[in-house]
Amino acid sequence: MCNFPRFHAFFYAWSRLRRDPEGSEKFSNQLCFGSDISINLQTVLHARQRTDTGKDVELGFISKMVGNTAQIRTNHLSDQDLLPIGSSKSFDDDGNPKRTGTVWTASAYIATAVTGPVVLNFAGDMAQLGWIAGPFVIILFSLITYFVSTILCASYRSPATGKRNPTYMDAIRSNFDGPIVLKICWVIQTSVPEPLCSYYWCLEQMDINWFAKCHSIYEEEPCYVYLKPHYIAFGVFQIFLSQIPNFHQLRWLTVLSPVMFLLYSPIGLALAIAKVAENGMIKGSLTGISIGPDQVTRAQKTWMIFKAIGDIAQAYDFSSVLLEIQDTVGSPPSEVQTMKKATRRSVAVITFISMIHACMGYAAFGDDSPEFLPNGFYKPYWLINIASAAMVIQAAGAYQIFVQPIFAMVEKSISRRFPDNEFITKEIKIWIPRFGPYKLNLFRLVWRTFFVTTITSLSMFFAVCLDVLKLVGTMAFWPIVIYFPIEMYIMQKGIPKWSARWLGLQILSFGCLIVTIAAVAANFVEDFLEGSYKPIMPNRY
Repeated sequence: MCNFPRFHAFFYAWSRLRRDPEGSEKFSNQLCFGSDISINLQTVLHARQRTDTGKDVELGFISKMVGNTAQIRTNHLSDQDLLPIGSSKSFDDDGNPKRTGTVWTASAYIATAVTGPVVLNFAGDMAQLGWIAGPFVIILFSLITYFVSTILCASYRSPATGKRNPTYMDAIRSNFDGPIVLKICWVIQTSVPEPLCSYYWCLEQMDINWFAKCHSIYEEEPCYVYLKPHYIAFGVFQIFLSQIPNFHQLRWLTVLSPVMFLLYSPIGLALAIAKVAENGMIKGSLTGISIGPDQVTRAQKTWMIFKAIGDIAQAYDFSSVLLEIQDTVGSPPSEVQTMKKATRRSVAVITFISMIHACMGYAAFGDDSPEFLPNGFYKPYWLINIASAAMVIQAAGAYQIFVQPIFAMVEKSISRRFPDNEFITKEIKIWIPRFGPYKLNLFRLVWRTFFVTTITSLSMFFAVCLDVLKLVGTMAFWPIVIYFPIEMYIMQKGIPKWSARWLGLQILSFGCLIVTIAAVAANFVEDFLEGSYKPIMPNRY
């Protein structure tokens, strides 16, 4: 080996260290770059163990060897020879490319995840709650969302080591011991994106049905459209979008989705304002839909209130993707500071928009507010067509925001289990004009296509599957959004039991648990105990 050129010998030694750290000490004794240079690889190994991943040490080692081999005369790499963590201009402290996200891009990601056609459902929720409870519940859950999000983003780095936790499951692993907790959280976390994906399929279905009804000759009569071709087209489009390798490459969504939202949101708002002007009065009541012979029973009123509260609470949920969004943010300032600022701005804007749409929609239709606000309008055709198209486009982008974390979770687990399987790990470079090389992974292609195809098929044929997924999403609200973030915060801050702070956090957690149980029960009654329920074909649109 002493006959190797110095440069090649160095890289051979470095790769040998990465493959077999335990045998590096013996190997280092056999290594020589010439009479003037001798490198002890065990020193590099020890330095490697002083960082989270050792990749910064490797970068420092390479930089010193390639740039300064003529000046190195010692037998060991001293601490001064190692680059400090994060000192590279191209890489972060975990060896990944430098993160460049800002408070604005993080805010846009959050807005994409939360805002959308869902704000057009708030008028229907207001009809159940009334003018008093409706705005109160919207503001209450916006404050809860902001508080829980700020304590969750503090889990991005482990307090003891400073190691990054780029996903929700990584944060759980860093804070909880025991395989049972990890498995439970993994199951819940894995089950969350499916309901969200099915929800966006339902939104797309409502948009298409609304579009068809607007072109019906008899506007007030029921109008149905054969939706399966639209489902297939939407599914094919999502298969292509799902081949985007990771969350970091979805930055274009931070521009597209807000633009689409700003396109259809004012249209819905303007139509509601015009309806109020046409009515010449503000409709609605202080307590929502009345109980009576021609209205609803007391039991129905109770279930509808619980369901409305659950819908509003879930509308603010972006905890399952919060750490993924934070992992796109660069530093300095610290990722936590940037994320807190982005969360504060986003939640404030989202609450303002939600409140306006809820109040104006309820003022326009009162207790007769439709579940989906646009369903109350039929003209002008051209304006409604623009809004419908914008909603479909934004739903496609929001779908990717929520589905990318589950793609990453599954692919990471499989690659860890089968690290030598080329079908799983090998990447094929394909040159795309104007975009550069695209790294095609066969496992990613097959698995993501299968996932999207499955969700598409379930959405097309089985209403019962969509309802079950919706129920699962409601059940996951408390553990994912409330319980785990609060427990991680208590452990990180060392908050003693029965202290005022601990009691306050437990009261918040218990209150949200009650809301979750009530919402699950209400959704179960609505979805499975109605006499008109049809489990095979979608029964709502």
